[in-house]
Amino acid sequence: MTDVHSKKVRSYNMSRIKGRNTKPEIIVRKFLHSKGLRFKLHDKTLSGKPDIVLPKFKTVFFIHGCFWHGHKDCKYFIMPKTRTNWWKEKIDKNIFNDKKHIRELKKQSWKIITVWECKLKSKQRDFYLQKIVDKIIPISSNK
Repeated sequence: MTDVHSKKVRSYNMSRIKGRNTKPEIIVRKFLHSKGLRFKLHDKTLSGKPDIVLPKFKTVFFIHGCFWHGHKDCKYFIMPKTRTNWWKEKIDKNIFNDKKHIRELKKQSWKIITVWECKLKSKQRDFYLQKIVDKIIPISSNK
């Protein structure tokens, strides 16, 4: 199957995909901030440069796009019909790197929370995020 876009258009589209300060990241950051939690962003000293770091609670967040990180059984993860082998290798490498970074952080006693993009699109977003906050800090100290 051929691509529906020209090479120039496809290149432009791909260049617009951000790796930092994405909409899902901002949603999680705003929620955490509203709960009184303060954090660091993209800490280069930690394996995998986690999207959000809560040093006080020794907890890191990885906010994953369902497509880019191969979210299993998710309606937003659909393998492209063109260059399938290339995409499969790229996504498999992302998954491998994610696991490697998680192992390294766990060795350093960090708690790891992975937030999937699809969970932030649902009507249950605030409930989902509150469950995460409840895991980080005791309920009695939640605001």
